[in-house]
Amino acid sequence: MLLVLITEKADMALKVIGISASPRVNGNSDLLLRQALAGAESAGARIEYLRLSDFKIAPCIECNSCYKTGSCVVEDDYHLLSAKMLDADRLIFATPIFFMAVCAQAKILIDRCQCLWAHKYVLKKPLINTAGRDRRAMVIAVGGSKSKKMFESIRLTMKYYFDVLDMNYAASLFVNRMEDPGQVKKHPSAMKEAFRLGQQLAAADTPPPEKPIDIELT
Repeated sequence: MLLVLITEKADMALKVIGISASPRVNGNSDLLLRQALAGAESAGARIEYLRLSDFKIAPCIECNSCYKTGSCVVEDDYHLLSAKMLDADRLIFATPIFFMAVCAQAKILIDRCQCLWAHKYVLKKPLINTAGRDRRAMVIAVGGSKSKKMFESIRLTMKYYFDVLDMNYAASLFVNRMEDPGQVKKHPSAMKEAFRLGQQLAAADTPPPEKPIDIELT
């Protein structure tokens, strides 16, 4: 009986996946993601870390087949990642900023979600059964520039990306002036904020925010 109760309790835990788009292992955005996942785990969530560079994902070929089928004809690891994203209760997406936008690895995955957009908005079919489900997402972005304008494109991209995934855009953590690998570990508050936001994201007893919590650090 005890084993059954433990299993049922574990099944009730929120599923939180973290997607690291950084080409660097232990890059600044990657480190913040790991810290946010640790925060979510401390709140009782089941976490999974996914590094995009470990997967084979081709760019969208814009064949528009998905406008008829709602699915992508390109056979690669995108389908595995898509299933994980749609199954998760929470998503934490982390990317470095290149030329004022998400990095190439992130953009490839986001663009491949065009098939989800077609499924939802062209074919007018539900992606998942969202009845009673509270799905939320947050983004972590780190750049080396002094300009805060680089976060503007990230906000807009993630707003529409999370909408396609049927997820509430819950939070953003943006850190600029981070150029050297691992530099964020010496930031006085970035790592703590990542942990706190991850912990808060995994809290199931609080309603989703009306607008994203927005944290910018320099």
